[in-house]
Amino acid sequence: MSTMTRAITTSAVPGRRAKVKRERYRYNTRAGKVFDVFNVVLLTAIGLVALFPFVFVVVRSFASETQLASSAFFLWPKEFTFEAYDSIFSTPAFPRALITTVLVTAVGTIIQLFLTVLMAYPLSKKGLPGRNVIMSGVVFAMVFSGGMIPTFLIVKDLGLLNNYLALILPMAIDPFSLIIIKNFFQNLPGELEEAARVDGASDFGVFWRVALPLSKPVLATFALFYAVAIWNDYMSPLLYLNDSSMWTLQMFLRQVTSASTLQTAQQDQPGFVAPSEAVKYAVVVVATIPVLIFYPFLQKHFAKGMLIGAVKG
Repeated sequence: MSTMTRAITTSAVPGRRAKVKRERYRYNTRAGKVFDVFNVVLLTAIGLVALFPFVFVVVRSFASETQLASSAFFLWPKEFTFEAYDSIFSTPAFPRALITTVLVTAVGTIIQLFLTVLMAYPLSKKGLPGRNVIMSGVVFAMVFSGGMIPTFLIVKDLGLLNNYLALILPMAIDPFSLIIIKNFFQNLPGELEEAARVDGASDFGVFWRVALPLSKPVLATFALFYAVAIWNDYMSPLLYLNDSSMWTLQMFLRQVTSASTLQTAQQDQPGFVAPSEAVKYAVVVVATIPVLIFYPFLQKHFAKGMLIGAVKG
């Protein structure tokens, strides 16, 4: 180490230590401690407010009908009962709707993410002919949509009524997701692509061996977005599925929670059990749990995936 380097290092260390001391002093003062306590209390209160509706629904799903009828509000049931869950799982319509929703969500997420990535990667190349025109069309589609009636007519003319593809293809490529993924591919170092081409990789080889392995955070993020959107989709099954045996979980949830359709439900679904108050809450819980289960596995990619494609245009 040269004399100049040692001098710089020696002078830099005390300055760094002084800065650390100032930071510690600022957070160890009474004002800093009060600020920390205020933040903890505020964030805890916000978390409890956000958690309260879910806890309320879960507790009422395990309560008896007598307590539900006599008490409008409680946070702990007098006695736990699984009658509501036994009721919905003993109904043939519910397991069928649950399996249908799981399969449609899994297949739909794969198809939508596959099509989005295949369109986003070429658009990330500045030398693509007509790139600006295509991107202008994507932005226009993000701001203006065709509307429900034109979309229904297109789906009908394509012969997709009473077809699960009608729940997937109309929203196969989300413009917002496309732009973020395109920006991510565009921000990848060009040296990686050049090195792959020197090794003899084709365009598809660069995409498959370089771009995709580096895009796991952004792909995991938008896979979650697509999956949640398909899982919670209510309008598409309502518009395109006329056969009640093909209904998804959201349609079943609407059927159970809507008092005006109970008699129709009993006529159309043999073996259908008239839902009580506890059953309504139980269906909501079961419809929410799958998303809560998968979210923690993708949470580590969530923030990184959102920011990494939105830093540069």
